[in-house]
Amino acid sequence: MIEREKFTTLTSAPVIFPFEDVDTDQIIPARYLTTTTREGLGAHLFHDWRYDGSGSARVDFVLNDPLMAGRTILVAGHNFGCGSSREHAPWALADYGFRVVMSTGIADIFYSNAIKNGLLPVRIPRGTYDRVLSNPDDPITVDLKAPAVLVSNDMPVPFEIEPFARHCLLTGLDELGILLARDNDIAKYEASRT
Repeated sequence: MIEREKFTTLTSAPVIFPFEDVDTDQIIPARYLTTTTREGLGAHLFHDWRYDGSGSARVDFVLNDPLMAGRTILVAGHNFGCGSSREHAPWALADYGFRVVMSTGIADIFYSNAIKNGLLPVRIPRGTYDRVLSNPDDPITVDLKAPAVLVSNDMPVPFEIEPFARHCLLTGLDELGILLARDNDIAKYEASRT
């Protein structure tokens, strides 16, 4: 069981990462997949874009901008997280400090891996995405209870999320945690079957 912070409502200015078709190898390069723990992967998030060949930070890369420090919502281009299934990708994003990834399109396998690892993927309409890009420093509120996104004090924009996934994020439990929370009910059922 993995304990994680419950997700209810989050407000943050976004980090704008408008590149399309960003695959999981670009999110966390394969050479950093040697660990089975989540800690430290944030240092390698978008590594080949963040650092030059000598390992120095590229001053023109968004995550190296001091104004982006502490922002917890990544607004990405269409088809974010495509490519191979790689749990390390949401691990790296979460370890860096992101709680939400928003895009007009998020690859299904990344979407599933993100939810299972406590990172909320939010698919938004193109109009909402365009409003975010035109107001990049305005705060965004993500309300998982609703579920809806509020951008630049506009009307809330609903987003879809499967009910069980929503429940897991709201309670801070993974699938194993949900089962363990029902341990007494499971024991009673098993006792009734013998």
